[in-house]
Amino acid sequence: MKLNYKRTILVGFAFFLISAFWQAYDNTIPLILTNKFGMSQGWSGIIMAADNILALFLLPLFGAISDKHSGKRGRRTPFIVVGTLIAAVALIALSFVDGAQLRNISKVSAIDEPAALQVIYDSQKDAQLIAPNGEKFVLSEKFTADEFAAIRSKTVDASGKETTNSDYTAYVVPARQAYAWQVTAESPSTLIFFVLLLLVVLVAMAMFRSPAVALMPDVTVKPLRSKANAIINLMGSAGGILVLVLGMVFATAAVKNSLMSYTGFFSVIAAIMLTALVVFLLTVQEKEWAAEMQAESIRLGIEEESAEGEKVPERKLTEEEKRSLLFILLSIVLWFFGYNAVTSKYSVYASNILHKDYNLTLIIAQAAAIVAYLPVGMVASKVGRKKTIMAGVVMLTTAFAAASFMRAGSPTVIMNALFALAGVAWATINVNSFPMVVELCSGGNVGKYTGFYYTASMAAQVATPMLSGMLMDQLGMTVLFPYATVFVALAFVTMRQVRHGDSKPEAKKGLDALEGTED
Repeated sequence: MKLNYKRTILVGFAFFLISAFWQAYDNTIPLILTNKFGMSQGWSGIIMAADNILALFLLPLFGAISDKHSGKRGRRTPFIVVGTLIAAVALIALSFVDGAQLRNISKVSAIDEPAALQVIYDSQKDAQLIAPNGEKFVLSEKFTADEFAAIRSKTVDASGKETTNSDYTAYVVPARQAYAWQVTAESPSTLIFFVLLLLVVLVAMAMFRSPAVALMPDVTVKPLRSKANAIINLMGSAGGILVLVLGMVFATAAVKNSLMSYTGFFSVIAAIMLTALVVFLLTVQEKEWAAEMQAESIRLGIEEESAEGEKVPERKLTEEEKRSLLFILLSIVLWFFGYNAVTSKYSVYASNILHKDYNLTLIIAQAAAIVAYLPVGMVASKVGRKKTIMAGVVMLTTAFAAASFMRAGSPTVIMNALFALAGVAWATINVNSFPMVVELCSGGNVGKYTGFYYTASMAAQVATPMLSGMLMDQLGMTVLFPYATVFVALAFVTMRQVRHGDSKPEAKKGLDALEGTED
C-alpha cells in the first residue's frame, strides 16, 4: 500500500489556487481597508471576519451538497470549476473599485509630497487621533504645519542605511487614515460597492473550498491520508509563497506603496488561479480515482461494500468517538484563534511596530512549512497524529511567546527564525488535524466531515480578527502576539482529551510493514 504521489500533487492544484487567493486576500485587503478607506483595526477586523462568517454556513452546506452530487466530472470538480471562475473575475473587479477609492483620496495619495501632507494636516490638526502604539494625540500639539509636511516615510541613519521614519508611521499614517475615513464617510458608495464585491468573491471561494479539500480523502485510503495531506499542504504553501514573492516584486509591503493600485497585482493572482484550474482539469480524473480508492478500501477491510448502485453507507460514531471529535474540533478552534490573529494582522503589525517588510518573513514561514510537511507526515505514521500535533502546539506557543518581545530595533534574523519555527509548528498541526477528523467518517460523507473541520476553523476566524483588532485598538498593537500565545497554549490542554482519530503503527507482513497504518 503506497501513496500515489503524482495523483496527490495533481489533486493538490485545487488547494494551490485556494491558498494563493487567501495569501493575497489576507495580506492586501486589511491594508486597503485601513489605508484607503480609513477603517480602524476593529472595523477592519469585522470586514475580514466576513468570509469566516459566511464559511460557517456555506462550507458545511457545499461539502454536504457535493457528497450528494453526481455528474460526469465527479462530485467535487464542478464546484471547483464554477467557484474559481467567479472568484477570479470578481477579484479583478475588486481592484477596479480599489482604484476608484484611490482617486477619491487623490489629494493625499502622493505619500511624501508636502502638498499632500499639508492637506492631511489641515483636515486633522485638531482631531484626536490614535497612534499604532495606542497613544492618543492631537496633531497640532505634536507638529507645526511645516514640521509635519517635512516628515518623510524613509530616512537615512548614521550608517547610511535607509529606514522607516517612526514619526511617519506613528503620526502621519493615523492622520492620513483619518482623512481617508472622512472622505469615505462623506461618500460611502465606493465602500459599499467594495464590500458587495468582497461578498461575491467570498461566496465563490466558499462554494468550492470544502469540495476541493474533500477530494484528497475521496481518492486516498485512510492509512495514507496524513502523508497525502502533507502533499496537499505543500501545494498550498507553494501557492502562498508564490504570492508572497509577487508581493515583494510589486513591493506591496513598502510604506511608499501603502496607497498603490492593486489592479496589476490582483490580475496576476487571478491568472495564477486560472492556470492552476486548467492544470487540474487536464490531469485529474476524479470519478476513476475515487472508484479505485473505494475498491482498495473494501479489499483492505477499511470500508464496507455497498450494493451495486448504492452509496457507501454513513458510519455512526460511538459516544467516545463523538467526545473525541468534539475535543478535536475545540482544539482546532483554539489554535486558529491564535494563528489566524497573527496571519490576518501581521502585515499591519510589521509595518507599524517592527518597521519591516512582512513578505520576506512570511515567505520564510511558508518555506519552513514546506520543508516540514513530508517529514511530519512520516513522523505521524510512526508515533501517531495526536503526539505529533501536541509537539506542534508546543512549538507554535514558543514562537508566538518569543515574538511578543520583538520591536522595531530587534534583529530581523530573530523574527525570521521565530516565524520559521512557527511554520514548522503549523505544518505539524495542519498535516494531522484534518485526517483526524475525516478518520471518523466513511467514504460516503467525507464532504460533511470536511465541513465540520472548516466550521471549527472558521468559527475561530470569525471572532479572532474582530477580538484581536479591538484589543489592538484599545491596548496597542503589541498585544497581538501575547493574545495568540494564550489561545494556542489552551489547545494543548484540549488535545490531551482526544482518544480517537489517531494513527498507530500495526504489525504487518512483508512490504506492508514499511507503511504506517491507522485504526
